[in-house]
Amino acid sequence: MSPLPVKSWLLACLLAFGPMTHSHAAQDFTGCPQFFANGVAPEVKDRPLQRALCYDAFAILHSGESKTPVFVAERLNRAAIADTGEKRTNRFYADARLRSSERATLEDYKGSGFDRGHMAPAGDMPTAQAMAQSFSLANMVPQAPEHNRGVWAKSVESSTRKYASRSSGDVYVITGPVYVPSIVLSPGIGPGHVRVPKYLFKLVYDEQKHRAWAYWHENANATLASVPISYAELVKRTGISFFPDTQVAGLAQTQQPCLRSTLSHARGIPTRAWQVQITDAHVQPNGAALHSRPCQVS
Repeated sequence: MSPLPVKSWLLACLLAFGPMTHSHAAQDFTGCPQFFANGVAPEVKDRPLQRALCYDAFAILHSGESKTPVFVAERLNRAAIADTGEKRTNRFYADARLRSSERATLEDYKGSGFDRGHMAPAGDMPTAQAMAQSFSLANMVPQAPEHNRGVWAKSVESSTRKYASRSSGDVYVITGPVYVPSIVLSPGIGPGHVRVPKYLFKLVYDEQKHRAWAYWHENANATLASVPISYAELVKRTGISFFPDTQVAGLAQTQQPCLRSTLSHARGIPTRAWQVQITDAHVQPNGAALHSRPCQVS
C-alpha cells in the first residue's frame, strides 16, 4: 500500500483524535482522566495559550508560548507494556488541532541541530494509531541529540518501561520541559521560535506502592545519568503539584529502582548500576543522594 499524501495523513490524524477542546484550564482533561492518578490532572499556574489535548495513550497540556508541552501524562502497567513493540512511523507532523500561531512545524526543527524529542516515548505506544499520534510535534521538545538518543532513551525511558512491566498495578508517568529563567528568555529555533528547555524531567508514580521519584536531566549532549530526585524536590523545582488529590507516601525513605547509568560509550567508560535510598532530608540541592549502594544487574 502506498503511503497517504501529507494532507490526507494530517486529516486522518485530526479525525482520529477528535475535536480539540479550546480551554485555558490545566485541569480540563475531561476526555481522558485515565492518564492521571485519581483522575485529577496536575495543578499548573494558568498561563495564556494553554491547551489540553487527549490522545489514545497519553494526554498533553500544550503551551502556545513555548510551542511545546507543559507536561505529557501516561498510564503504564504490565499489560500496556506487553502490547508495545509497534513499528515506528517516524512521520512527524504539526498538530492540526492547535492554532497555527501556537504550534511547532517541521520547518522549525529543520537544520536546528536539535532532535524532535518525544515526551511520551514512541516505545510506550501500544497500538499503531497511538504510535502515529506520538509523532505529533505537540508531543516534542527541541532536545540535544546525544542526550535524546543516549542516556535519556536508555537510562530514563527504557528503565521506566522496565519498571512498569514488572509492576503489579498502574504506574503514572508525567514528562515535561523546564525553561530557565523563563519561556520568553529561553532560546528558540526555527521561524516559529520553538523554545528550547534547559532541563527535562520524568516523574514516575507507582500507585499501588505509593512511591514516586523523578529523573531530572539537563538538556545537553554531555548529560550523564544521575540519581533520581524525590517527588517533593521536583515539585519545588517546577512549582507544579503533579498529584493534587493523591497522598504520595514513602517520601521519608523511598527506595528507587536500579539506575543503570551508561556513562559514556564513546569514551569507553563502563556501565554502572546503583540501588539508591533517597530521603528528602538526604537530597542535596543538586539532586545527588548522600547514601547509595551497588545493586545486582540482571
